[in-house]
Amino acid sequence: MRLKTITIALVSLITGGIRAQEVNIIPQPVSVKQPGMAANFNITNATVIVLEGNGMENSVSFFNDYLDRFYHFKLKVEKNSTSKNVIHLNYERMDKTVAGAYHLSVRNNGIYIAGDNETGVFYGIQTLIQLLPANATNTKLGIPYVVIDDYPRFGYRGLMLDVGRHFFPVEFIKSYIDLIAMHKMNTFHWHLTDDQGWRIEIKKYPRLTEVGAWRNGTVIGHFPGTASDNKKHGGFYTQEEVKDVIAYAKKRYVTILPEIEMPGHASAAIAAYPWLSCFSNEPTKNSPNAADATKAATGKQVQETWGVFEDVFCAGNDSVFTFLQDVLTEVTALFPSSYVHVGGDECPKTNWKRCPKCQARMKLLGLKTEHELQSYFVQRMEKFVNSKKKKMIGWDEILEGGLAPNATVMSWRGEKGGIEAAKQNHDVIMTPTTYVYFDYAQSKLEDSLVIGGYLPMEKVYGYEPIPAVLTTAQGKHIMGGQSNIWTEYMDNAGKVQYMIFPRVDALCEVLWSPKEKRNYKDFETRLQSQFKRYDFQGIHYSKASLETSATQ
Repeated sequence: MRLKTITIALVSLITGGIRAQEVNIIPQPVSVKQPGMAANFNITNATVIVLEGNGMENSVSFFNDYLDRFYHFKLKVEKNSTSKNVIHLNYERMDKTVAGAYHLSVRNNGIYIAGDNETGVFYGIQTLIQLLPANATNTKLGIPYVVIDDYPRFGYRGLMLDVGRHFFPVEFIKSYIDLIAMHKMNTFHWHLTDDQGWRIEIKKYPRLTEVGAWRNGTVIGHFPGTASDNKKHGGFYTQEEVKDVIAYAKKRYVTILPEIEMPGHASAAIAAYPWLSCFSNEPTKNSPNAADATKAATGKQVQETWGVFEDVFCAGNDSVFTFLQDVLTEVTALFPSSYVHVGGDECPKTNWKRCPKCQARMKLLGLKTEHELQSYFVQRMEKFVNSKKKKMIGWDEILEGGLAPNATVMSWRGEKGGIEAAKQNHDVIMTPTTYVYFDYAQSKLEDSLVIGGYLPMEKVYGYEPIPAVLTTAQGKHIMGGQSNIWTEYMDNAGKVQYMIFPRVDALCEVLWSPKEKRNYKDFETRLQSQFKRYDFQGIHYSKASLETSATQ
């Protein structure tokens, strides 16, 4: 039974009190109601968490771990309690289109959180965490009286991390997932392979990590660089580590979307197994700024600089498809996600045009262009992905030459690809460079090395994922959106955080909050409280985005 909440009528009878503490939640909830006077419920080490339903252990564990880390105490958990100093967790039917709705109320004898499912309860806990004071000096944590009703707008709310350009350890991946969850986002897109490194153990092909996970050096400075640092860089995740990360994410209601790049961005795999290339005997074309060890080497090499490379998977060689099917067999067995991302972007056709096997396949299939050959490649892999009871996602280049029948498009080169796919009744995830590429500079005065571009936070906040040109029916194919974090110029955890925060606050509000509730000036006000929380939690973030505007 829901605890009786403070009503507006009762509040109106109270006069002469001190104004209530402002509630600054990001993303902005659907409804926030506060009394007109200052009143708090105090969480102390005597507060009891009461579970009025099953399956809430993840939420309780997350909250208690947070309390222990930052306030140095945990709360007792019970199924029943006569205490009035309680936090009640419950379920309620809320009948929202997108799962994750919750109700939260704070009054004098306790806190009540109800979710439409486990995820909803968890999101209620994330809001409660934002209501905690951003300091650990008191043993009483004052929570202002408030009534919140909330639910997400989009079902897909993601954050991508490229670990191919720079490798990040499991500990950071877990902290990254925590930050995704605390912003009420629900998908971690794990970009696991690229030209500069293969990051996941594939037991049938051990050289992928023995060779493909390591490069001899990394270019110094902005592309194409001025020299090499001559430092071996790399790393990979064992399958046991991947399982551990998946289990960790599951407890935070975050789905992991694995990405295995094909047919381009394949240099690391080709370095491990040269027969995957159209021309296995041709050495890798190295940058003039390659490491000394690379200059002295022969044959295929893991790339040390950034960009797009001509050496891609051979589309005319059936053994390449066998290899990729073997890889995806192990990947799909590891990841419970219903989707697998196969890349499909930035695949030069230069080698295919001069490859006898590729040209023979085109002739056999009656294909007129190499774009159609790529479409064949992607559609062939989609059939395999579907045979594993999974669905395929690819970057918007998979539209070229004809879209695979059941594919979902991740639109990154602006919104055009997403619009085209939605009009063809394909599902779409919006990730346009113009609004959500967080490797772009946050300020015109950016003093940190970045890839280029300029994306101030106000522009992120102004993004609308459903293009106006789509009909209502077509707009329903927009599943949501995500930010992409490419790490050419991010080689440590602090730099990744600096580039993400606070722009992720803007994006999470775009994807969660009702369109009509969004107001940038109000968001800036609430962001000041978020900065205090980030300081308290030890998170690196940029303040430059508040000093700029999208109109500059």
